[in-house]
Amino acid sequence: MERRNIEEKIFKGLMILSTLLILSSLLVILWTIVIKGLPHLNLDMVTQIPQGGYYLGKGGGILNAIVGSLYLAGGAAFLAILISLPVALYLNVYAKPNSKFVSLCRFAFDVLCGVPSIVYGAFGFTIMVFFGMRASLLGGIVAIALLILPMMIRAMDEVIRLVPRELLEASYALGANRLETALKVVARQALPGILTAVLIAFGRGIGDAAAVIFTAGFTDAIPTSLLRPAATLPLAIFFQLSVPIPEVQGRAYASALILTILILVISVTARLLSRKLTRHIVK
Repeated sequence: MERRNIEEKIFKGLMILSTLLILSSLLVILWTIVIKGLPHLNLDMVTQIPQGGYYLGKGGGILNAIVGSLYLAGGAAFLAILISLPVALYLNVYAKPNSKFVSLCRFAFDVLCGVPSIVYGAFGFTIMVFFGMRASLLGGIVAIALLILPMMIRAMDEVIRLVPRELLEASYALGANRLETALKVVARQALPGILTAVLIAFGRGIGDAAAVIFTAGFTDAIPTSLLRPAATLPLAIFFQLSVPIPEVQGRAYASALILTILILVISVTARLLSRKLTRHIVK
């Protein structure tokens, strides 16, 4: 009995230590970004595009990267939703429960979630070369969509699996077909989790650099067409940190602070929407 108590205390201590380590790492990262970036953050950074010599310490801002990141992540999330939701509904409503095919699909999506983002970028670049495309907003959207697609499918799949099977059976008993059950019962019941999955995938896409370095390119202008190159915040941070000028490196930390704030807003929005919509579902 004494041995079990000692083991429990040891593992409890390890859990607390791991939690404190993760929290302290997060706080150190945030503290570094705030301390180094806040002095260089100003209104021009979020309202102007880079002027001539911006990466040499002259005037301008990163509005092109902010807008480009939102375009890329928003377009990729929209494209991924069009594919993810039907796939998740098929696995849980149309396919036979616990079939080998469903298990194989889930395993494949899990594997794809672990593929490095640079691989998706290289694959997207191969597709662009095949169709004779140049680096563009469209190429970046496709690459980011491929990146977040398996993540979104698995998140929606896990949420939909939590929907009580009794609701499906009740829907069938009332005369609804599978399509009506999938859209009006299952999707509505899982809506809070689905929205959370979409927003989390959006946050993952807006912060990725490797998948767009070959596909979206980079430009100091705001893209006005899907076939134009698009700047992103991660690449803007990388380019500014590569310049051996303290003023420009300070702007890189300010850009990182802006990106962190955007992701924080997305995370908080996901939580608030999830709590608000959870009130209207059957438990």
